[in-house]
Amino acid sequence: MKRQTLIALSAAVILAGCGGSATNQNAQQTASNTVQQGNTSAQPSNSTPAQPSVVVDGLPRQLDNGKIKAAADQLFADADTMQNVTLQSIMILKGGNVVYEHWANGGSPNIPHVMHSVSKSFCATAVGMAVDDGKIKVTDHLIDFFPDQLPAKISSNLRAITVKDLLTMNCGHETEVQIDRNFSGKPVDWVEAFLAHPVTKKPGTWYCYNSIGTYMLSAIVQKVTGEKVLDYLMPRLFEPLGIEKPKWEESPQHINCGGWGLYLKTEDMAKFGQLFLQKGVWKGKRLISEAWVDEASKFQVPSVPAGTRPDEVEKKGLTTDNCAWLLGYGYQMWRCPENSYRADGARGQYIIVCPDKDAVIAVTADSPDLQKELSNVYKYLFPVL
Repeated sequence: MKRQTLIALSAAVILAGCGGSATNQNAQQTASNTVQQGNTSAQPSNSTPAQPSVVVDGLPRQLDNGKIKAAADQLFADADTMQNVTLQSIMILKGGNVVYEHWANGGSPNIPHVMHSVSKSFCATAVGMAVDDGKIKVTDHLIDFFPDQLPAKISSNLRAITVKDLLTMNCGHETEVQIDRNFSGKPVDWVEAFLAHPVTKKPGTWYCYNSIGTYMLSAIVQKVTGEKVLDYLMPRLFEPLGIEKPKWEESPQHINCGGWGLYLKTEDMAKFGQLFLQKGVWKGKRLISEAWVDEASKFQVPSVPAGTRPDEVEKKGLTTDNCAWLLGYGYQMWRCPENSYRADGARGQYIIVCPDKDAVIAVTADSPDLQKELSNVYKYLFPVL
């Protein structure tokens, strides 16, 4: 398949520096020219830079003509021959510089792409900022935020759900809450639907992938700040990162969906990953506490793919070798091999943060086979970073 690499370079030279889960989840879901992004003293260890570091739309470029480019080009070439894998863009940052960027198959550097469940990691970041602002704590109980929307009978398990349980997909549901996301029938209050859903397991003991749980986090942020998550994040995250006019879908109750519905460009994704790589600091200013970055990105709970129960893993023959969603979950982020972690969305949207490699990989795609896509990203890119 014919592809065209779109690379835009400015003349200004500066010294500057991972909703869904498994295949069955596909239905879910500039800055200044003097930016100091991070540590740029180290060159990519396995690469031959072809260009000096330059700034384009906020991120400095130091484009690679060596092993990174060869590996990423091969990744695209192989994906073009695979069934159910369609890569639309990849951007790789190393030492804070863009060392590779490519768009294909309808992808564009200037057109926002649907994030699907990558949205979850942005919603969780809003929660983290509200925690940093002292507006909420992860130990706060869910029912205390919505006293007027509770069911007539409040079970002990429902009463026990905390913000942390929502962040870790451990709220005690055995099945995901289902709502009409297409607004085709009578509008349902999504908060009430979540609170009415049976909580059959003790919160904190049972993993169940639950996009409406992330919506509840969005509703909590809106409740305690008086702003939608999108509006709350604008001056705190999007504007500092130079992310222009982000769009986020809403519920009938005018609450951002949280778990899905965010639209961003590939470079926006890469900036978010670089912010986490830099422990929450951007251009010398702290946007998120280092403590939150550490908590959000570390292993918090065991995980399973969306649509799979924890007690079905063995029966389905799933292992950490054949399933990327078994390596653990943080706060709306998945753990990856080699001490990496990722934001993860249906149809193959990824922001992979690799602290040990000082690297970030941003991917957009339209791939039904998420495992195949992600396995090839690891296979081709991890060894050369």
